[in-house]
Amino acid sequence: MVAQRDAHQLYPFAGHWFELDGLRMHYLDEGPSSGPPLVLCHGNPTWSFYYRTLIPELSRRYRVIVPDHIGCGRSDKPQAYPYRLAQHIENLEALLAHLDLEAITLVMHDWGGGIGMGYATRHPEQVARFVVFNTAAFYLPAVPWILRLARTRTLGALLIRGFNAFAGLAVWLAVADRRRMTKPVRRGYLAPYDSWRHRIAVHRFVQDIPTTPDHPTRATINGIDAHLSIFRDHPMLIIWGAQDWIFTVKDFLAGWQTRFPDAEVHVLGDAGHYVVEDAHERILPLMRDFLARTGTQQETTNTG
Repeated sequence: MVAQRDAHQLYPFAGHWFELDGLRMHYLDEGPSSGPPLVLCHGNPTWSFYYRTLIPELSRRYRVIVPDHIGCGRSDKPQAYPYRLAQHIENLEALLAHLDLEAITLVMHDWGGGIGMGYATRHPEQVARFVVFNTAAFYLPAVPWILRLARTRTLGALLIRGFNAFAGLAVWLAVADRRRMTKPVRRGYLAPYDSWRHRIAVHRFVQDIPTTPDHPTRATINGIDAHLSIFRDHPMLIIWGAQDWIFTVKDFLAGWQTRFPDAEVHVLGDAGHYVVEDAHERILPLMRDFLARTGTQQETTNTG
Protein backbone atom coordinates (compact mmCIF):
# COMPACT_ATOMS: atom_id res chain seq x y z
CA MET A 1 0.00 0.00 0.00
CA VAL A 2 2.86 2.39 0.77
CA ALA A 3 4.37 1.75 -2.67
CA GLN A 4 1.03 2.45 -4.37
CA ARG A 5 0.57 5.67 -2.38
CA ASP A 6 4.06 6.90 -3.26
CA ALA A 7 3.53 6.11 -6.92
CA HIS A 8 0.25 8.05 -6.93
CA GLN A 9 1.80 11.12 -5.31
CA LEU A 10 4.66 11.23 -7.81
CA TYR A 11 2.52 10.11 -10.75
CA PRO A 12 -0.75 12.03 -10.55
CA PHE A 13 -1.91 11.23 -14.08
CA ALA A 14 -5.23 9.84 -15.27
CA GLY A 15 -4.83 6.39 -16.77
CA HIS A 16 -6.29 5.24 -20.06
CA TRP A 17 -6.64 1.67 -21.30
CA PHE A 18 -6.57 0.24 -24.81
CA GLU A 19 -8.07 -3.20 -25.43
CA LEU A 20 -5.47 -5.28 -27.23
CA ASP A 21 -6.38 -8.87 -28.11
CA GLY A 22 -8.17 -9.31 -24.81
CA LEU A 23 -5.48 -7.54 -22.80
CA ARG A 24 -5.51 -4.05 -21.32
CA MET A 25 -2.66 -1.80 -22.36
CA HIS A 26 -2.29 1.21 -20.07
CA TYR A 27 -1.21 4.58 -21.38
CA LEU A 28 -1.18 8.25 -20.42
CA ASP A 29 -2.72 10.89 -22.66
CA GLU A 30 -1.85 14.31 -21.28
CA GLY A 31 -2.11 17.78 -22.80
CA PRO A 32 -4.32 19.31 -25.49
CA SER A 33 -5.93 16.76 -27.79
CA SER A 34 -5.08 18.98 -30.78
CA GLY A 35 -1.45 19.43 -29.74
CA PRO A 36 1.45 17.95 -31.72
CA PRO A 37 1.84 14.39 -30.43
CA LEU A 38 4.86 13.21 -28.46
CA VAL A 39 5.00 9.45 -27.90
CA LEU A 40 7.30 8.50 -25.02
CA CYS A 41 8.51 4.87 -25.07
CA HIS A 42 10.03 3.42 -21.92
CA GLY A 43 12.38 0.47 -21.52
CA ASN A 44 13.07 -2.32 -19.04
CA PRO A 45 12.64 -2.47 -16.05
CA THR A 46 10.86 0.88 -15.98
CA TRP A 47 7.36 2.00 -16.99
CA SER A 48 5.66 5.30 -17.85
CA PHE A 49 6.68 6.47 -14.35
CA TYR A 50 10.15 7.04 -15.83
CA TYR A 51 8.88 10.08 -17.76
CA ARG A 52 6.83 11.60 -14.93
CA THR A 53 9.16 14.60 -14.54
CA LEU A 54 8.89 15.54 -18.22
CA ILE A 55 5.15 15.11 -18.71
CA PRO A 56 3.74 18.14 -16.81
CA GLU A 57 5.75 20.72 -18.72
CA LEU A 58 5.66 19.03 -22.13
CA SER A 59 1.90 18.58 -21.90
CA ARG A 60 1.35 22.31 -21.68
CA ARG A 61 1.86 22.53 -25.44
CA TYR A 62 1.97 18.98 -26.72
CA ARG A 63 -0.22 15.93 -26.57
CA VAL A 64 1.91 13.51 -24.58
CA ILE A 65 1.21 9.80 -25.03
CA VAL A 66 3.09 7.42 -22.72
CA PRO A 67 2.24 3.72 -23.04
CA ASP A 68 3.15 0.94 -20.64
CA HIS A 69 4.26 -2.04 -22.72
CA ILE A 70 2.27 -5.21 -22.09
CA GLY A 71 3.74 -6.82 -18.98
CA CYS A 72 4.95 -3.46 -17.65
CA GLY A 73 3.63 -0.72 -15.42
CA ARG A 74 -0.15 -0.75 -15.16
CA SER A 75 -0.72 -2.82 -18.29
CA ASP A 76 -1.84 -6.45 -18.01
CA LYS A 77 0.89 -8.98 -17.30
CA PRO A 78 -0.07 -12.23 -19.05
CA GLN A 79 2.02 -15.28 -18.26
CA ALA A 80 1.69 -17.07 -21.62
CA TYR A 81 2.58 -14.29 -24.05
CA PRO A 82 5.14 -13.71 -26.83
CA TYR A 83 7.28 -11.11 -25.09
CA ARG A 84 9.39 -10.34 -28.16
CA LEU A 85 10.45 -7.06 -29.70
CA ALA A 86 8.27 -7.74 -32.74
CA GLN A 87 5.20 -8.14 -30.50
CA HIS A 88 5.89 -4.90 -28.61
CA ILE A 89 6.21 -3.07 -31.94
CA GLU A 90 2.87 -4.49 -33.09
CA ASN A 91 1.28 -3.38 -29.81
CA LEU A 92 2.56 0.17 -30.27
CA GLU A 93 1.31 0.12 -33.87
CA ALA A 94 -2.17 -0.85 -32.71
CA LEU A 95 -2.29 1.81 -30.00
CA LEU A 96 -1.11 4.65 -32.25
CA ALA A 97 -3.49 3.58 -35.03
CA HIS A 98 -6.31 3.65 -32.47
CA LEU A 99 -5.30 7.16 -31.41
CA ASP A 100 -5.03 8.25 -35.07
CA LEU A 101 -1.85 10.28 -34.58
CA GLU A 102 0.17 12.02 -37.28
CA ALA A 103 3.50 13.86 -37.34
CA ILE A 104 4.63 12.00 -34.24
CA THR A 105 7.72 12.86 -32.23
CA LEU A 106 9.13 9.63 -30.81
CA VAL A 107 10.93 9.91 -27.45
CA MET A 108 12.78 6.69 -26.65
CA HIS A 109 14.80 5.13 -23.85
CA ASP A 110 16.33 1.66 -23.43
CA TRP A 111 14.09 -0.96 -25.16
CA GLY A 112 11.92 1.96 -26.22
CA GLY A 113 14.49 2.61 -28.96
CA GLY A 114 13.93 -0.71 -30.67
CA ILE A 115 10.18 -0.52 -30.16
CA GLY A 116 9.88 3.09 -31.27
CA MET A 117 12.19 2.80 -34.27
CA GLY A 118 10.53 -0.49 -35.16
CA TYR A 119 7.25 1.42 -35.40
CA ALA A 120 8.93 4.25 -37.31
CA THR A 121 10.44 1.99 -39.98
CA ARG A 122 7.01 0.47 -40.59
CA HIS A 123 5.24 3.86 -40.65
CA PRO A 124 7.79 6.44 -41.77
CA GLU A 125 5.06 8.77 -43.02
CA GLN A 126 3.71 9.09 -39.47
CA VAL A 127 6.97 10.17 -37.80
CA ALA A 128 8.35 13.71 -37.84
CA ARG A 129 11.32 13.67 -35.45
CA PHE A 130 13.08 11.84 -32.65
CA VAL A 131 14.41 12.34 -29.12
CA VAL A 132 16.84 9.60 -28.10
CA PHE A 133 17.94 8.73 -24.53
CA ASN A 134 20.48 5.94 -23.90
CA THR A 135 19.02 3.30 -26.16
CA ALA A 136 19.65 1.29 -29.32
CA ALA A 137 17.80 0.31 -32.47
CA PHE A 138 20.63 -1.84 -33.80
CA TYR A 139 22.59 -4.83 -32.56
CA LEU A 140 26.01 -4.55 -30.95
CA PRO A 141 27.79 -7.43 -29.18
CA ALA A 142 28.54 -5.24 -26.14
CA VAL A 143 26.43 -7.15 -23.60
CA PRO A 144 27.80 -7.13 -20.00
CA TRP A 145 28.24 -10.50 -18.33
CA ILE A 146 25.66 -9.65 -15.68
CA LEU A 147 22.98 -9.37 -18.38
CA ARG A 148 24.07 -12.65 -19.92
CA LEU A 149 23.70 -14.27 -16.50
CA ALA A 150 20.27 -12.71 -16.00
CA ARG A 151 19.09 -14.18 -19.32
CA THR A 152 19.30 -17.77 -18.11
CA ARG A 153 16.01 -19.59 -17.66
CA THR A 154 16.52 -20.93 -14.12
CA LEU A 155 19.01 -18.67 -12.34
CA GLY A 156 17.84 -15.60 -14.23
CA ALA A 157 14.23 -16.29 -13.30
CA LEU A 158 15.17 -16.80 -9.65
CA LEU A 159 17.13 -13.54 -9.54
CA ILE A 160 14.74 -11.38 -11.56
CA ARG A 161 11.33 -12.83 -10.74
CA GLY A 162 12.08 -14.26 -7.34
CA PHE A 163 14.30 -11.61 -5.77
CA ASN A 164 13.42 -8.68 -8.09
CA ALA A 165 17.17 -8.22 -8.54
CA PHE A 166 17.05 -6.55 -11.95
CA ALA A 167 14.55 -3.82 -11.10
CA GLY A 168 15.82 -3.61 -7.54
CA LEU A 169 19.43 -3.05 -8.54
CA ALA A 170 18.51 -0.70 -11.37
CA VAL A 171 17.15 1.94 -9.01
CA TRP A 172 20.68 2.18 -7.60
CA LEU A 173 22.97 1.31 -10.51
CA ALA A 174 21.15 3.14 -13.32
CA VAL A 175 21.56 6.60 -11.78
CA ALA A 176 24.76 8.52 -11.20
CA ASP A 177 23.34 10.65 -8.38
CA ARG A 178 21.80 8.23 -5.91
CA ARG A 179 20.30 11.09 -3.95
CA ARG A 180 17.74 11.23 -6.76
CA MET A 181 16.53 7.79 -5.77
CA THR A 182 14.61 8.71 -2.66
CA LYS A 183 12.57 6.00 -1.03
CA PRO A 184 9.29 7.20 -2.64
CA VAL A 185 10.93 7.26 -6.09
CA ARG A 186 12.33 3.76 -5.62
CA ARG A 187 8.91 2.55 -4.51
CA GLY A 188 7.36 4.19 -7.55
CA TYR A 189 9.66 2.38 -9.97
CA LEU A 190 9.13 -0.95 -8.25
CA ALA A 191 5.40 -0.71 -7.51
CA PRO A 192 4.18 -2.62 -10.61
CA TYR A 193 6.74 -5.41 -10.10
CA ASP A 194 5.65 -6.66 -6.71
CA SER A 195 5.41 -10.41 -7.29
CA TRP A 196 6.81 -13.32 -9.29
CA ARG A 197 3.93 -13.10 -11.76
CA HIS A 198 4.19 -9.35 -12.19
CA ARG A 199 7.90 -9.52 -13.04
CA ILE A 200 7.51 -11.77 -16.05
CA ALA A 201 8.12 -9.06 -18.66
CA VAL A 202 11.20 -7.81 -16.79
CA HIS A 203 12.76 -11.24 -17.26
CA ARG A 204 11.47 -11.74 -20.80
CA PHE A 205 12.91 -8.42 -21.96
CA VAL A 206 16.31 -9.52 -20.71
CA GLN A 207 15.91 -12.89 -22.43
CA ASP A 208 14.99 -11.07 -25.63
CA ILE A 209 18.43 -9.47 -25.95
CA PRO A 210 19.57 -11.09 -29.23
CA THR A 211 23.04 -12.23 -28.21
CA THR A 212 23.22 -15.07 -30.75
CA PRO A 213 22.75 -14.97 -34.54
CA ASP A 214 19.82 -17.41 -34.40
CA HIS A 215 17.90 -15.51 -31.72
CA PRO A 216 14.45 -14.57 -33.12
CA THR A 217 14.90 -10.91 -32.25
CA ARG A 218 18.22 -10.62 -34.10
CA ALA A 219 16.35 -10.62 -37.42
CA THR A 220 13.90 -8.02 -36.09
CA ILE A 221 16.59 -5.63 -34.90
CA ASN A 222 18.67 -6.11 -38.05
CA GLY A 223 15.60 -5.33 -40.13
CA ILE A 224 15.08 -2.09 -38.19
CA ASP A 225 18.74 -1.15 -38.56
CA ALA A 226 18.60 -1.75 -42.31
CA HIS A 227 15.91 0.92 -42.65
CA LEU A 228 17.17 3.57 -40.23
CA SER A 229 18.76 5.50 -43.10
CA ILE A 230 15.33 6.67 -44.27
CA PHE A 231 15.31 8.99 -41.26
CA ARG A 232 18.80 10.38 -41.82
CA ASP A 233 17.40 13.84 -42.61
CA HIS A 234 14.76 13.87 -39.86
CA PRO A 235 15.43 16.11 -36.85
CA MET A 236 16.95 14.09 -34.03
CA LEU A 237 17.96 15.14 -30.53
CA ILE A 238 20.23 12.72 -28.65
CA ILE A 239 20.73 13.23 -24.90
CA TRP A 240 23.07 10.68 -23.39
CA GLY A 241 24.05 9.84 -19.83
CA ALA A 242 27.78 9.19 -20.09
CA GLN A 243 27.97 7.08 -16.93
CA ASP A 244 25.80 4.34 -18.45
CA TRP A 245 27.80 1.11 -18.22
CA ILE A 246 25.42 -0.80 -20.51
CA PHE A 247 24.56 1.67 -23.28
CA THR A 248 28.03 3.14 -23.40
CA VAL A 249 29.18 6.27 -25.19
CA LYS A 250 31.90 4.47 -27.12
CA ASP A 251 29.61 1.74 -28.44
CA PHE A 252 25.98 2.80 -28.52
CA LEU A 253 26.14 6.58 -28.75
CA ALA A 254 28.77 6.13 -31.44
CA GLY A 255 26.36 3.78 -33.22
CA TRP A 256 23.70 6.48 -33.33
CA GLN A 257 26.14 9.13 -34.49
CA THR A 258 27.41 6.90 -37.29
CA ARG A 259 23.87 6.40 -38.52
CA PHE A 260 22.71 9.97 -37.87
CA PRO A 261 25.73 12.26 -38.28
CA ASP A 262 23.57 15.39 -38.32
CA ALA A 263 21.81 14.65 -35.04
CA GLU A 264 22.04 17.20 -32.25
CA VAL A 265 23.95 15.48 -29.43
CA HIS A 266 24.30 16.42 -25.77
CA VAL A 267 26.44 14.17 -23.57
CA LEU A 268 25.75 14.60 -19.85
CA GLY A 269 28.90 13.50 -18.11
CA ASP A 270 27.33 13.25 -14.66
CA ALA A 271 24.26 11.21 -15.66
CA GLY A 272 23.72 7.48 -15.88
CA HIS A 273 21.43 5.10 -17.76
CA TYR A 274 18.30 6.61 -16.19
CA VAL A 275 19.36 9.92 -17.70
CA VAL A 276 15.91 11.47 -17.27
CA GLU A 277 16.04 10.67 -13.56
CA ASP A 278 19.50 12.16 -13.21
CA ALA A 279 18.99 15.27 -15.33
CA HIS A 280 15.37 16.12 -16.15
CA GLU A 281 15.96 19.78 -15.21
CA ARG A 282 18.58 20.05 -17.95
CA ILE A 283 16.73 17.85 -20.40
CA LEU A 284 13.52 19.86 -20.45
CA PRO A 285 15.09 23.09 -21.80
CA LEU A 286 16.94 21.09 -24.46
CA MET A 287 13.72 19.39 -25.52
CA ARG A 288 11.72 22.63 -25.51
CA ASP A 289 14.28 24.33 -27.70
CA PHE A 290 14.59 21.38 -30.10
CA LEU A 291 10.83 20.99 -30.46
CA ALA A 292 10.36 24.71 -31.05
CA ARG A 293 13.11 24.87 -33.70
CA THR A 294 12.03 21.78 -35.59
CA GLY A 295 8.25 22.26 -35.52
CA THR A 296 6.24 23.14 -38.59
CA GLN A 297 4.81 26.63 -38.98
CA GLN A 298 1.35 25.27 -38.15
CA GLU A 299 2.69 23.55 -35.05
CA THR A 300 4.46 26.71 -33.90
CA THR A 301 1.27 28.71 -34.38
CA ASN A 302 -0.89 26.19 -32.54
CA THR A 303 1.50 25.88 -29.57
CA GLY A 304 2.78 29.43 -29.46
